[in-house]
Amino acid sequence: MNKQPSGILRRLGAILYDSLLILALLFLATIPFIAYNDGESVETGNPVFQLWIVFVVYVFFVGFWSTKGRTLGMQSWGLQLETPEGERVGLAAASIRYFAAILSWAPVGIGFLWQLVDPDKLTWHDRLSNTRLMHYAKDKTPTKA
Repeated sequence: MNKQPSGILRRLGAILYDSLLILALLFLATIPFIAYNDGESVETGNPVFQLWIVFVVYVFFVGFWSTKGRTLGMQSWGLQLETPEGERVGLAAASIRYFAAILSWAPVGIGFLWQLVDPDKLTWHDRLSNTRLMHYAKDKTPTKA
């Protein structure tokens, strides 16, 4: 397999795919709060609910990154998160990446768009967590039967 830094369009494709999965997961994560409120919606600004949502999303990303090196969306787009040495990312680096990604998106996504000018095609969260998002292209040569 051929390995190269991920382009921005592949990242966006994986983000879109994972966003749909996260949305479904958040629907499920909201059920206990609605049940607790006797079927009523959760108050706007409820700090416990907000922390719960951040925690659920954290477990999704950090869990996938530190165990498989990829989320389901990343897998669909042939992406793999790894260290500069090509090793699996640990729990600490995955955690740093998660919170750094929030910082990358906060200022109108400039930390994410930084990839367009970075010589190594890295985002702010890649740099801060010392990780790389690589694209593993499948070999397109036909195999003999």
